[in-house]
Amino acid sequence: MQIRVLYFAVFREQIGREDDVVALATGSTVRDAITALAARHAAIARLRGKFRVAVNQDFSDDDRKLADGDELALIPPVAGGADPPTDPPTDPPADRDRPHRRHIELLATPLSLDRCVVAVGGSDMGGIATFTGMVRRHSHGAVIDHLEYEAYGTMAVREMTRLCDEIEAEISGTRLAVEHRVGRLEVGDVAVVIAAAAPHRAEAFAACRAMIDRLKQRVPIWKKEVGDDGAEWVGLGP
Repeated sequence: MQIRVLYFAVFREQIGREDDVVALATGSTVRDAITALAARHAAIARLRGKFRVAVNQDFSDDDRKLADGDELALIPPVAGGADPPTDPPTDPPADRDRPHRRHIELLATPLSLDRCVVAVGGSDMGGIATFTGMVRRHSHGAVIDHLEYEAYGTMAVREMTRLCDEIEAEISGTRLAVEHRVGRLEVGDVAVVIAAAAPHRAEAFAACRAMIDRLKQRVPIWKKEVGDDGAEWVGLGP
């Protein structure tokens, strides 16, 4: 059987391509695929144990059996630089009492906090908490010239949607909206905007904080810091 492999961020740069095809025996697992890829590419062997794998846009463990035509993506540490959860998240229960149009955008153009605020507002909302993340000049002692954001686009939107559903189910009465940039961002540019609405301020603040924290852990968006001392993918180094 044949598996399509996607490379992002540090893998794309070091391997020199965006995708690959690997032939495996029927019944092979994710672990078998990674072993075959590590034998083919030194970068995968060198970074083994420092990345996760997604199969058909869902995080997967090494024991998952693969099928012909599956899409396997290597997921290095995401933009927050923190280790993601060990287990894939489960889908939260549906909240049928709160239908609204979900606003989630992954954009190569400037973001709009106003769009997020409009998307979550309503007559039952007593407060809206917002977060705006911007590119700063200094990061961990380095002087930053610009950032480069890269994403596994379809999976990133899917994970942000899942996070909104998850947090809204955990914190009753809340609504969330988010936009995130990709591409080159200069110092002072806006990288992410979030709006969280709730009947009371405590829940709005909690939902907004949960969204940015989990987004930085779980959504496949990668950040490359380019500065006076060179370039570095956050979480992995040069």
